Amino acid sequence: MTKRRRPKQPTGTRIDPPARPIWHWLIVSGALLTIVIVALAFFIAGRPAVPVPAPASAPAPVADVEPANYVGRKTCSGCHATQTTAWQESQHAQAMEHAVATTVLGNFDNARFSYAGVTSTFSRRGDEFWVRTDGPDGKLTDFKISYTFGIYPLQQYLIAFPDGRMQALSIAWDARPEKDGGQRWFHLYPGEHIDYQDELHWTRDQQNWNYMCADCHSTNLRRNYDADQNTFATTWSDLDVACESCHGPGSTHVAWAQAGKDAKPVPNMGLSIPLDARHGVTWVADTTTGNASRSTPLLDHREIQTCAVCHSRRRSISTNPGPTGQLLDTHNPALLTEGLYFADGQQEDEVYTYGSFLQSKMYAKGVSCSDCHDPHTAKLRVPGNVLCAQCHLPTKYAVVEHTRHTPDSAGAQCVNCHMPTRNYMVIDPRRDHSLRIPRPDLSVALGTPNACNSCHTDRKPEWAAAAIEGWFAPDRKGFQTWGPTFDAARKGQAMTIQKLARLFANPETPGIVQATALAEMRRFPGRLLFAAINDGLKNDDPLVRIAALDALTDFPPLVRDKALPAADDDLLAVRAAAGRTLAPVDLQSLSPGQRAMVEQGFKAYESTQSAVAERPEAHLNLGLFHTDRQDATRAEAEYLLAIKRDPQFVPAYVNLADVYRATNRSGDAERTLDEGLVAAPEDPTLLHALGLTRIRQSRHAEALVLFAHAHELAPENMRFAYVYAVALRSSGKSKQALRTLDQALVVNPNAPDLLYARASYALEDGDTAAAQEYANRFVSVAPEDPRAVPLLQQAGTGSR
Repeated sequence: MTKRRRPKQPTGTRIDPPARPIWHWLIVSGALLTIVIVALAFFIAGRPAVPVPAPASAPAPVADVEPANYVGRKTCSGCHATQTTAWQESQHAQAMEHAVATTVLGNFDNARFSYAGVTSTFSRRGDEFWVRTDGPDGKLTDFKISYTFGIYPLQQYLIAFPDGRMQALSIAWDARPEKDGGQRWFHLYPGEHIDYQDELHWTRDQQNWNYMCADCHSTNLRRNYDADQNTFATTWSDLDVACESCHGPGSTHVAWAQAGKDAKPVPNMGLSIPLDARHGVTWVADTTTGNASRSTPLLDHREIQTCAVCHSRRRSISTNPGPTGQLLDTHNPALLTEGLYFADGQQEDEVYTYGSFLQSKMYAKGVSCSDCHDPHTAKLRVPGNVLCAQCHLPTKYAVVEHTRHTPDSAGAQCVNCHMPTRNYMVIDPRRDHSLRIPRPDLSVALGTPNACNSCHTDRKPEWAAAAIEGWFAPDRKGFQTWGPTFDAARKGQAMTIQKLARLFANPETPGIVQATALAEMRRFPGRLLFAAINDGLKNDDPLVRIAALDALTDFPPLVRDKALPAADDDLLAVRAAAGRTLAPVDLQSLSPGQRAMVEQGFKAYESTQSAVAERPEAHLNLGLFHTDRQDATRAEAEYLLAIKRDPQFVPAYVNLADVYRATNRSGDAERTLDEGLVAAPEDPTLLHALGLTRIRQSRHAEALVLFAHAHELAPENMRFAYVYAVALRSSGKSKQALRTLDQALVVNPNAPDLLYARASYALEDGDTAAAQEYANRFVSVAPEDPRAVPLLQQAGTGSR
């Protein structure tokens, strides 16, 4: 259960905590910055209310259905002995267990391990297992091990605290054989110095079992967080990942089975989630292509959605345990965002299979999890290339002409080329489930990894690219071809918006890729983005609908009424996204039917955040929501709760200060920023925000010092560079302003605001050549920006 630290500067959507969008606070601050820095004036909060048209029809009432209850694995095993025996072979059966002699793998014979200046000792006291290590105050303390967590290739250990929290120790046991480097203690962050003050310390929220891990290692997990007391009373029906973790609560099925011949007919024998994707299905081989097709179309992805509850990078949006057969009723998965995935879609951070598989041609053709994996043992149905041969004829693929490797060698194994591994938690290799052909040419062009060089580490990607091209011709690009487009988007390159629009509009593009393309288009506002939003709101894939709703929040309230139908979507995640988008709507201007629709979206959004009230990000999101609702009192309360949950959570201080400023409480605003800097000294975002406060106070010299410090601490942040440069220019330090812009453009040569400022200043200085150069660069990056045409006209160039 290792998670990356929260970045000091926002770089994208973070999924582990529940905020959506994480760092949305920058939009609030961004609006402030645009006005303040362009005019060096005070920011005036508030948004006009707009009427929302009535929906085509009122929401249909939902009939009450008596929910099934969890009955526990022992009840299931009475009738399903064969499946139970198979399950006992799986890692699911050992996902979490009481720490006893038969379950603990680590060396507790007074073994010692040193890390970050702390020597921890692992020992036994009778039948109990103990560790002496640094506690929440940094002092060496004895802690009892309560549970084991996982089994192979590593095992972690859980420690219970009096407030109901259980924390995962960051020192883990390497369960591999000694000959493979195992049978040792190791730290999950070997390249860092994690002490008790770090958010990744084992006693802090990022290593909290109740929120971060529990629902995927136990069955019917209920976190039972008490927001008033800030405590947990977490429960489960099975300690491990048992039958009902996949099949759902079983009481209705048990009642049906016990009734025997007297049983009344019930759908699917009373099973909450019928996992029947393979029933009556065969894969029929085409001897011409060497590939197989499904005998009948896969009508739904219930099985994949069920597995994805745990096998995905996602965040919880419900207090109800999964699965329901619909992932987006309980969780919201990550898109192919930077930091999680490489530009071509390969796994980068720990993304747990689902997002990768959604990109694959196999998924598009109807392949489901159980086509390859036995659902009870969780192992492959058959070993090695025999598994792939179920659908890919060996006469075409298990030959040297295809593999280019000696038969029975590692290079001739299908998965080593098409599903390369990447290590997580230091020693745990995970296969990439996007099932792609090797693209060393993309390694050359984009710097992405490739399967060839993961084995041939002594050769360069250029060598591998030439070999692939020589064997299979230059046009063999495979199914996933969006790498260059996403790379261009991440770099803000010229003409990117057109490439993204084409990728989004292509009907062959997988839904998760379309959603990611739409999210990337938000960097380039204009006609093409708005057209994509319109299409996205009607898309069959809920991930695309959510991406469209998220993008719509960048637009004024006047056009957000387009989100109204989505407030009645079947899926909670979509309804919640609609509620967030509709936040600025004035309910008093609506008809009763319209108001009911909007309030349905509001309720959905608030419920998704309240479901994870233990997290500061949830309260940040609710604060932003209430800010949009022009309810400063509730917004203030939520931001204060976010700070209470995590005193070092910087976005809460920034937004709370904005609320105070907007409600004429400037003294409280400044005090809040000062308190934030006490909790998070030298944080560039807080320094930058305090600099804006000094601008409003006409204390320009002090503001310049703060802007300079923020820019120095975070030189990659283009907004900090822009604000600092504009402030320098306004203070008469023109040469330093130009130098700051030029240096920032070396870091990001395609930042639109930097290019616009550079062109504008060149015009003011009478440097026509520079003005034309930067104006053309600006327009090539942001062709639909409303500033583009006037800037070109002023620069005296017709180029576009």
